Amino acid sequence: MHSKVIIIGSGPAGLTAALYAARANLEPLVVRGLQPGGLIATTSEVENYPGFVEGIGGFELADNMEKQAARFGAQFKDTLITAIDARVRPFILQTDSGEQLSADTIIVSTGASPRKLGVPGEDELANRGVSYCATCDGFFFRGKKVVVVGGGNSALDEGLFLTRYVDELIIVHRRDSLRADPILQERAFTNPKVRFVWDSAVESIGGEGRVQHVQLRNLKSGAMSELAVDGVFPYIGHVPNTSLFQGLLTLDEAGYIVTDGRQRTNIEGIFAAGDVVDHVYRQAITAAGEGCRAAMEATWYLAEQEHAMKKTQEASSLVH
Repeated sequence: MHSKVIIIGSGPAGLTAALYAARANLEPLVVRGLQPGGLIATTSEVENYPGFVEGIGGFELADNMEKQAARFGAQFKDTLITAIDARVRPFILQTDSGEQLSADTIIVSTGASPRKLGVPGEDELANRGVSYCATCDGFFFRGKKVVVVGGGNSALDEGLFLTRYVDELIIVHRRDSLRADPILQERAFTNPKVRFVWDSAVESIGGEGRVQHVQLRNLKSGAMSELAVDGVFPYIGHVPNTSLFQGLLTLDEAGYIVTDGRQRTNIEGIFAAGDVVDHVYRQAITAAGEGCRAAMEATWYLAEQEHAMKKTQEASSLVH
């Protein structure tokens, strides 16, 4: 199965790239991966994406983006890319189902995954009270007491969503002040269901078959305490989804793909956009902008390749 453009990942960057590539009549193929719509699809409400005065649900925003790209001819495939051979042209991509795809260009928009706490009990109690998606799992914590770990926008935004269901929300933060936007801080500080535990870190998560308590350590005094809770939602940053590209694309010290300012990677014909590149802004709007740029760069690259091929064919015909 050959495509002029294969887009790996289906968040705002990938879907915007698909829209622009499709409008350029390139019939892009979007490989959705494990999280169709990307992390934005797990966000309860997006209030800072231009054009939506009253805000919009993250899933609805991603769904609209996909439908818009499909309208112009983008194709979608639910599979995972497991290997890429960049030594040949066109590129060869292997999927987890054993299928082989080929592409003249690739746009990488695999995004980033929530960073884990890395404490005892986290993996054992995953989906048994430990969750990384308030939108997905908030309903299951009706009338419960839960902990959100973190102090940035994601922690407060998802935490405030959880207050629709829980009786008490405890935000545990390593410092004594928050990094989140002022409007989110104001909402959290004035919400009667929310309380804060400052200068503290989760040391372990415990319970018999489900989350029942967390061990906290005060980072200033070193004092340990136990808190009885029913759920833990870590929001402490993200890890780029770049394991597939190690040894293939140039990565920085944090594992993000390095581009040249025009979404071009170290391999000609492979571009990258969104949270897999950007660990500074990490916004849907900036990811969409990078997806647009990547698709335009891919379009220009393909046009240059086609022009060069025609020149070669013309020169060959003159010789013969």
